[in-house]
Amino acid sequence: MSYQAYQKAQQSAEKPSQVEYRLFAEVTNALIKVKDRTTRDKQMVEALDWNRRMWSVLSSDCGTEGNALPAQLRAGIISLSIWVSKHSSAVMRGEESIDDLININRTIMEGLADQAKLQQRASEEPTEVQPQDQKPINSLL
Repeated sequence: MSYQAYQKAQQSAEKPSQVEYRLFAEVTNALIKVKDRTTRDKQMVEALDWNRRMWSVLSSDCGTEGNALPAQLRAGIISLSIWVSKHSSAVMRGEESIDDLININRTIMEGLADQAKLQQRASEEPTEVQPQDQKPINSLL
């Protein structure tokens, strides 16, 4: 099996929260790699832009009709997206630290990891047999 085929199989088996976690991890790692640079070079611009675009997509998704997230959570994500955009511009101007962007992403990743753990536990719990589903032994004979 080729590596690309393996990647496709892995991605199709992932839950949405796992895909989101992986994306946040990749973007956050890009931010960490450029964090200690003294100049705002192409790699820093690309990392900041990638982070801003990721948040923009999340915000757009929260604004679409039919999004199943609670309204308060959607509003919070949209607000964070606006903040990320403004803060990224300030980082590019040298007025703010990239650390705040990294910390926000890490916080979101922690929430996604907790959500994945809860989903895993729920899928492992045995389902209870309800009394109405049980039939007396006499009726089986």
